[in-house]
Amino acid sequence: MKRKKRKTPRRRKTKEQAQAKGRRYALLSVSDKTGLIPFAKGLKQLGFEIVSSGGTAKFLRKAGVKVTEVSRLTKYPHLLDGRVKTLHPVIHGAILADQSNPKHLKELKKYGINPFSLVVCNLYPFENVVRKPKFTHAEAIENIDIGGPCMVRAAAKNCKSVAIVSDPEDYEPVLDELKQKNGELSIETKEKLSLKAFKHTRYYDSVIVNYLSTRFGEGKEFPHHTEIFLEKIQDLRYGENPHQRAAFYREMGIGEGAMGAQVVRAKQLHGKELSFNNIVDMDAAWSVANYFADTVVAIIKHTNPCGVAKDNTVLGAYKKALACDPVSAFGGIVATNRRVDEETAQEILSLFIEVVIAPAYTPKALTVLKEKKNLRVIEMGDAAAGKPFSGLDYKRVSGGLLIQDPDLAQLAINEIKVVTNKQPTLAEMEDLFFSWGVAKHVKSNTIVLAKNGVAIGIGAGQMSRIEAAELAARRSREDVKGSVLASDAFFPFPDVVEFAAKLGVTAIIQPGGSKRDQESIDKANESNIAMAFTGRRHFKH
Repeated sequence: MKRKKRKTPRRRKTKEQAQAKGRRYALLSVSDKTGLIPFAKGLKQLGFEIVSSGGTAKFLRKAGVKVTEVSRLTKYPHLLDGRVKTLHPVIHGAILADQSNPKHLKELKKYGINPFSLVVCNLYPFENVVRKPKFTHAEAIENIDIGGPCMVRAAAKNCKSVAIVSDPEDYEPVLDELKQKNGELSIETKEKLSLKAFKHTRYYDSVIVNYLSTRFGEGKEFPHHTEIFLEKIQDLRYGENPHQRAAFYREMGIGEGAMGAQVVRAKQLHGKELSFNNIVDMDAAWSVANYFADTVVAIIKHTNPCGVAKDNTVLGAYKKALACDPVSAFGGIVATNRRVDEETAQEILSLFIEVVIAPAYTPKALTVLKEKKNLRVIEMGDAAAGKPFSGLDYKRVSGGLLIQDPDLAQLAINEIKVVTNKQPTLAEMEDLFFSWGVAKHVKSNTIVLAKNGVAIGIGAGQMSRIEAAELAARRSREDVKGSVLASDAFFPFPDVVEFAAKLGVTAIIQPGGSKRDQESIDKANESNIAMAFTGRRHFKH
């Protein structure tokens, strides 16, 4: 007897499915509900049927937006405290179906599934949770979204048939296009939204990986794979030169609040928009001033200090720093690690300065500085002073990046070794430490001459160390006799010591480590110069 062929069981159609022909369907499931209500109402006006789940459905119903609950389609309630809602063939079949494929459409019809034209989804706020001052590991794990990324990636993959909206900022332009095109979106728009969605899930996963790497003890060594995620702050007028385009980005990631003072978090209080070169110089200027515990002013030109000085007051430090090289200071950037007062502001106005950057400003100082229409006034915040940026340092090369720890090394008194017969005096020691701190922030090869807490001569970026020393002496505007000298790297020959002796330098600080160190030591002893080795160099390229 011939057996009858069994028919594949079909799901019973809901009332909504029975009335589905010709309708458009949108799936809305979001954590960030910013702008969702007007967007959902706009979709309803265009004839979309809205399917939603959990908190999103409740949120929309409360606002008077009619929705169909996901559980009504799947025939399953939300399981495991809401962990399982949309992970179901009815939902993912509706997202992943190629609506130009007759076979796919036939399967949808067979199982009573209505395809989605639009998926609106953003993810659990994992990043917000792990950035809180206090949170539990269990709380972090519970905020790892599973169903959301599945829906976002599925819709992004199937962008030929489905539009994925993962950013509330896209609600308005998407709704406008839907209105203009009778409920449709162009393939170009869908592709752009798809790319944005994949970026969204990629960044989301990277935040989780960063958190778990720290939690489980990784991250102390350089990882086998790494990612840099950037958020655009603003477009810039141009790059280093007018023919180059440029934009300013903020690096995104875990632990930003604990990574110290960052120029990307600076607040512009006044002046015209910042340029590419302004921002580069701001970073250099703030790094110099922020290195010191004393009250310090640094004046920067093309990332190099042309004047650095310490004093009991900001005004005194500014005057001394300016005196180092007032010609180069023209059009430069002034940075200080203390609050700017009215007197200092008045003094700054006497010279053309592009940017002033400081932790804060007194109200009167700010009023004075605003007299210059184009002067950019940048506030870092009082809490920023003394907290150097501690993130990784990235340097671009063709086709890749070099990654290193930042050069945050401070010099302690017990780390230096005096190698000459003459011991530095207390005053000389203070100047040695000061000049060493300045040299750390000057492009290599560099020599810094300092006296009484003022950098009186700076030789930056030279191909040979003796040329850097000669340039430092040539640029000095006062008698260098009695000054100290700092070198960012060791002396391969005793020529710099010989030159320092002719200048009347009384003490030298340098890393040491050359095979010919003894020749430099002998020359220093012969010239009655105190010399200290730090055991650490500060190349800056």
